[in-house]
Amino acid sequence: MIIIGAAFGGLVNGLAGFGTGLFALGWWLQVLPPTSAVALVVILSFVSGVQGAFAVRQALNWPRLCRFLIPAIAGLPFGFAMLDDLDVGMLKLLVGSLLALFGGFFILRPRFARWQRDHKLADIAVGFIGGVLGALAGLSGALPTIWSALHNWHKGEQRAVLQPFNVLVLGIVMLVFGWRGLLHQDVWIAVAIALPSSIISARLGIGIFRRLTESQFRQILIWLILSSGIVLVGRELVAWLAAT
Repeated sequence: MIIIGAAFGGLVNGLAGFGTGLFALGWWLQVLPPTSAVALVVILSFVSGVQGAFAVRQALNWPRLCRFLIPAIAGLPFGFAMLDDLDVGMLKLLVGSLLALFGGFFILRPRFARWQRDHKLADIAVGFIGGVLGALAGLSGALPTIWSALHNWHKGEQRAVLQPFNVLVLGIVMLVFGWRGLLHQDVWIAVAIALPSSIISARLGIGIFRRLTESQFRQILIWLILSSGIVLVGRELVAWLAAT
């Protein structure tokens, strides 16, 4: 289960620049405690993301990336502070519903006119919320993925925002997990089992990404947003029903 989840998560991350946890966590929760599974998501998202960020390094737009990244770093402490008081399950349900609705809208409205210019203040807000969600639930990339899809950025530009953003935010989350003692021996054993599959699958996903046309990438991204939302909502509903 660990290897299968790593393969699915690595492939999607390599292809789209996000989604390791959304497509791998269901497999890992069958054999790992929730805290260990989430820690594994963070570590492998970071590893897969480094590969993807290197692949789109030529498309990096530093001013744009910093508008997302600096507010995200500022948002992380707020997310960690809310961990004990917020119902993370309900938050995931809300984010999943947003992803599913957005993906469904774009599938039904494929000719929606995407924005031609940047909206800098909104970029800052999206980055901040992404940081909060990254600390709360490891979902740092959910809102930036939706936001990037609203713009008329080419596929390299989208990846050059999403991939470094997720790498750096989840890298900080990983350090905090270590500081809190959540990266124990069982997690590192799972990492050792999953890492080869994750790396190979991410490389395969990056290879597919490079061969996609702009239109093909946009369609795949929208379908992944929709499916990731459905997966997230479904998983939280199953967990809620099991607990009642």
